Amino acid sequence: HFFTAPPHVSPNPFLSTDTMARALLCVGMAVLLSCAAASSAFVSTPLLRETSARAGRMAPAVKMQDVASHFTPRKNTASASPATSDHYFAKSSIMPSRRQANEAKKAEKAASKLPAVEFSGGKVTGPSGPILPLGQTLDFLEATPYWDQSGVTVNVAKQKNPHIGKIVSVQRMVGPNAPGETCNIIIDHDGKLPYWEGQSYGVIPPGIDPKRNKPYGVRLYSIASTRYGDDKTGKTTTLCVRRATYWCPELKADDPAKKGVCSNYLCDSKPGDEVKLTGPSGKVMLMPEDDVTQTYIMVATGTGIAPFRSFLRRLFGEANPAQKNFQGLAWLFLGVANKDALLYDEEFQVYLRQNPDKMRLDYALSREGPLNKKGGKMYIQDKVEEYADEVFDALDKGAHIYFCGLKGMMPGIQDMLKDVCKAKGLDFEEYLEGIKKKGQWHVEVY
Repeated sequence: HFFTAPPHVSPNPFLSTDTMARALLCVGMAVLLSCAAASSAFVSTPLLRETSARAGRMAPAVKMQDVASHFTPRKNTASASPATSDHYFAKSSIMPSRRQANEAKKAEKAASKLPAVEFSGGKVTGPSGPILPLGQTLDFLEATPYWDQSGVTVNVAKQKNPHIGKIVSVQRMVGPNAPGETCNIIIDHDGKLPYWEGQSYGVIPPGIDPKRNKPYGVRLYSIASTRYGDDKTGKTTTLCVRRATYWCPELKADDPAKKGVCSNYLCDSKPGDEVKLTGPSGKVMLMPEDDVTQTYIMVATGTGIAPFRSFLRRLFGEANPAQKNFQGLAWLFLGVANKDALLYDEEFQVYLRQNPDKMRLDYALSREGPLNKKGGKMYIQDKVEEYADEVFDALDKGAHIYFCGLKGMMPGIQDMLKDVCKAKGLDFEEYLEGIKKKGQWHVEVY
């Protein structure tokens, strides 16, 4: 319609100066728009591309239609007059440069808040692998009989001659509101370092310790998988590692000079990376499986959940001999800051639904949820105290109680137990010594 003369103009456009001027104007605008679109079709905004890349994705190149969308033709009607139809194009209210700048700022802000390891699960506490079906029998790594611990090995690999494993996967397993970053790390040991539930692996980080001017020593990590591994091949192990960082109040940022060497090394590792392993080590946290009616009381804070995840997976998540015969109770207490910091929760909830008579689960969320009986934050010792009578009754009947987590948890636990013993008319030191002699007291703190 650009070349159609208005009704009041002669039908021959070459005899109309007004029509000729309008036609030339339209042709010029069309050429300018085409040139701008063509030159932008293969160019992306550097700042937007850079900040989007930080957020884990590349910004798409600006398309021709994207450029054209910044200039929108005004609506023409049949009744439009020549005066109003002179303005065929009008600039949009938002200029491309302003929009791109705003998007760049938003992307950069989002990128600064992203975790070092991207959370890849659908939920904030997704397990490292699928819930294992019970149909496939697993017995190729069992002793004879399966509860016989006389053949449990330790220190197959030592610091002077470590086993070289390979990283299979590193997955962030806490949500955005969790304090810190915790990763589920699966390592392939090729079946060369067999272990039992409750044991630990040692990891030797690369580099030289500047304080000693010697290679770094071994760091121990409790194993979070059963002896069969999450893939049921018997050739992998799972570690639950929290990245250790130090917040400097003066810098108002994490101080890289004081970060945990080994935890950051593991959380930053990539599939295929080699890692030096020692162990397995320890026997204090093993489960006595000879009594199928045994009660296991497990008390954990943070990544101290690792050995207990292996316990619960063995008792409820695999078709192994222990799972088939277990008739007792597995009772887990876990203390973390908030719901986003819960570890392996979805997996535990499945076990709980499937085994309501064999499992109990109690969480202590210190930064949210109910307060303790004194009106303060709910810490792990407060949650255990709520069930003190049941816990003591179970211990009197031979239950085994396990503690794993930061060593700072134990003073609070012992103070709570002292108060309970006093209320029951018991001498705490005598009581504790008694259950230790019977092998019912298991502690692994760090």
